[in-house]
Amino acid sequence: MTLQLGVILPTSSPDPEQPILGDVRAAARFAEAAGLESVWSTDHLVASAPILDSTVVLATAAAVTDRVRIGYGVLLLALRPVAWAAKQIGALQYVSENRLLLGVGTGNPAHGDVGWRAAGASFADRGQRTDEALRLLPDLVAGKPVTLTDGTELALSPGATMPPILVAGDGPRARRRAAEYADGWITIGASPTRIAASARELTTLAEGFRRTTPTITVVVPPLSTVPAQAADQLAEYATAGAERVILAPSPAGWEASYEFAAELQQSL
Repeated sequence: MTLQLGVILPTSSPDPEQPILGDVRAAARFAEAAGLESVWSTDHLVASAPILDSTVVLATAAAVTDRVRIGYGVLLLALRPVAWAAKQIGALQYVSENRLLLGVGTGNPAHGDVGWRAAGASFADRGQRTDEALRLLPDLVAGKPVTLTDGTELALSPGATMPPILVAGDGPRARRRAAEYADGWITIGASPTRIAASARELTTLAEGFRRTTPTITVVVPPLSTVPAQAADQLAEYATAGAERVILAPSPAGWEASYEFAAELQQSL
């Protein structure tokens, strides 16, 4: 299977001192023209660096492209009411013609709990609330009648096709969540050796839930700056069991990252 290659839209940065905010429309168009598989938006209310609203970003990317997939990388599902999240997910599926990839996470503690408190959401039980939301989300997005945890009964309209769910996180609980609820698992910075071990673990966990083994997406650590060597590194991830790799943003700006990704895409 050919390794899929994605990039992160210029909506934030892991380094608060070097925020990467850029033209989302131009970035999405570039990624599509380069033949990349997907573009991704980070998500938070208050993070350690400037950050744009993920749903607005993905709607913008969808509006200026026709083929490239758009992905939450990743949606903090427990940060908002699940019915509202389902409404946004369904709307993105509609405007993108079913190109959404739904990455879901519980949040990096490095960002603190300010965003959670500002949203009126609990930081402490975000894992439990994420599990509850994942149980309800498919029927909510599909427009089926659902009873929320507080007893509220509703059906969203119009319904939409449920996008693939990719649960993010590097701990055992996240991999178990992926095996129980998701179509894929997202990890950040893992080596090919670690990916191979996690693939075996995911297979065992999925068998326990009588589900298909989740696919693996890796936000890869910095690659060699020599395209041929970087391509060999990507091949190691494919051999280890990764379906998709996402290139992290470069301090040099999104243009440099995307140009390098375009070179790599030609070698896949």
